[in-house]
This record gives sequence, C-alpha cells and structure tokens, in this order.
Amino acid sequence: MPPLDDSAAPLPTTQATSAAFFDLDKTIIASSSALAFSKPFLRQGLINRRAALKSAYAQLMFALSGADEDRTERLRAEISRMCTGWDVEQVKAIVSETLHDVVAPLVYAEAAELIERHKAEGRDVIVLSATGEEVVRPIADMLGITHSLGSRMEIVDGRYSGKVDFYCYGEYKAVAARQIAAERGYDLAECHAYTDSSTDLPLLEVVGHPHVVNPDRALRRAAQERGWPVHTFASPISPRARIPSPTTTAAVAVGLGVGAVAAGATLFGLSRKKHRDSPRG
Repeated sequence: MPPLDDSAAPLPTTQATSAAFFDLDKTIIASSSALAFSKPFLRQGLINRRAALKSAYAQLMFALSGADEDRTERLRAEISRMCTGWDVEQVKAIVSETLHDVVAPLVYAEAAELIERHKAEGRDVIVLSATGEEVVRPIADMLGITHSLGSRMEIVDGRYSGKVDFYCYGEYKAVAARQIAAERGYDLAECHAYTDSSTDLPLLEVVGHPHVVNPDRALRRAAQERGWPVHTFASPISPRARIPSPTTTAAVAVGLGVGAVAAGATLFGLSRKKHRDSPRG
C-alpha cells in the first residue's frame, strides 16, 4: 500500500530544510484523539453499545498481545467494518461541534511548547497519525500546525465504504516521512521525530534526531539502548486562549482512521464496567 497517492491533497510549499514529525495520540495529546467523539457517536447512533464493547475487547487484546502486523491487520479490518456506511456529513457535524470543547483540554503543554520552538527555529511541523486524516487536520489547525497526514478511508456517495486507502501506521509513517522529505527538500538527518509507541520505531530510525515521549516498555528499552532522549509530558493544559474560533473547522469532513474508533470504544467499554463495579452510596 503506497503511503501517498495522486488523490492525496498536496502539502503547502515551504522554505524549511528540515521538519519535526509528531505522532498525535499520547504524544501531542494526553490520550486518544477519538475519546472526545465516542460518546457523541453513541448519542447520534453511529455506534451502539454492542459495537463499542466488541471494539473495546479487540483493542484490549491488541494492547495485551503486542502490536504485531497480524493483530494490527485484524483490528484494522474490525474497525473498517464498523465504519462502513457512516454518513460523512453526520460525522462532520459531530466533530465540528465537539472538537474545541473536549480535545483542546487534552493537549500537552510540553508538546505545544515544543511545536512552537521548532516553528521558531525554522522547521516545519508535521503530524503523522493512524487516526483519520480529517480528524487529524482539525486538531493540527487548532494548534497552528500547517502540515499533517493521517489514515484515509474511501468515501462513496457520501459514506465510508469500509476500505482503507492509506493506513498511516508503523512502517508506513517512515515511508511517508521519506517521501514528504524528498518532495519538500528536507534533510532527514536534520529532522526530529516524537512518538510514544514502539510501533513508530521505523519513523524514529529515519530521522537524525529521534525523541520518545512517555514511551511504552519496548520503546523505552530501545531508547535506552540507542541513547535517544526520553521526554515526560505530564501537563495536559487547554491552549484555548491561543486557539482560533471553531468556524474554520465547520466545513471539515471527517474520515475516521483505524485507531480512532477503537480507542473511543475502548474508553466507553471500560468506563461502563468501572461504573457498574463501583459501590453505590
């Protein structure tokens, strides 16, 4: 599967000679970018409780068993089936109404400061995320990031067909970074990359300045072995005062990527279990 094709919107032109690539979930924001949308999706009937619990179980097994290629593919197929038939306009409305209220408070202050520092030093900042590119794009806009790339789902007659055209995950992030660098004239040896997940090792290995953020166990071990800097982000603070009004996001169509719904459904499933198991006063 190619990381980019002729149907992908071209990135804006730039004079920068290097970039800082950022993962999104648990790197720029404190949790999943889809957490904000799971309850609205339930309320609007896009997912039901059975689908949420099924997806929660699949995501839990994925997390416990490790992120190998086979398990990743099975989870991707499950989420693709769940999204099939969703009305793009309905999803668009949900995201435009909830983005600023519930995603902004999840932004790590440390990540926001790093993003501004890289921009001040003349680098482009690019978000690469397994979440759908039209979910990633409004979040990037919210943070003043002009470039992003996410997973892309096919749309037929205004609805998601269930086919994933591009999965921005694992090795495909690295391939995308190489292609973007070639197209835009970046020197990868001068580029930075930030992520929390060992699945993004291929991306970290293609840049000259890899960084790990709140890493999982495997990534922490790799960072220690290779001498990569480890960052601890612990202050999710809403940058609302620096965020423009949501009017510019009202026309954004939202194609959900594989990771998005899985994370939101997981939160819903686990939170309901916690509520049922908690003592009543």
